[in-house]
Amino acid sequence: MPVYSIKINGESHSVEADPDTPLLWVLRDHLNLVGTKFGCGMGQCGACTIHLDGSATRSCLLKVSMVDTMEITTIEGLSKDGTHPVQLAWKEIDVPQCGYCQAGQIMSASAFLAQNSNPSKTDIRDAMSGNLCRCASYNRIEKAIETAASKMS
Repeated sequence: MPVYSIKINGESHSVEADPDTPLLWVLRDHLNLVGTKFGCGMGQCGACTIHLDGSATRSCLLKVSMVDTMEITTIEGLSKDGTHPVQLAWKEIDVPQCGYCQAGQIMSASAFLAQNSNPSKTDIRDAMSGNLCRCASYNRIEKAIETAASKMS
């Protein structure tokens, strides 16, 4: 089985895995980075969202063999102490109910705000439309993104 050298949250890791193994399972099963969640396995729900070179990406669709030169950030690496503006806004607005989708929501929101620091409500809804929340916390998610955007500007 091949060994891959991948950079996650600023650290290099060597991982022995089948080339077709989804990055999601490498993160969770090989590296014990379990903040990234399995939702649908088809890239439809957003629970497994990570940053790949700064862009929000579904880790369930990405094979480990495709990421050897890319910078990967998981929810564990967004900030070491939970002080990223999006994380702070999530706490301030009290977004989660069950919390299962929240890591993916936060990763999508933080990548979005890195590109658009002054979004409209429509911008936020469009950017977050690919992340599903079974608890329907969408209004609080939107409010938290607005709050984070104001903290970042």
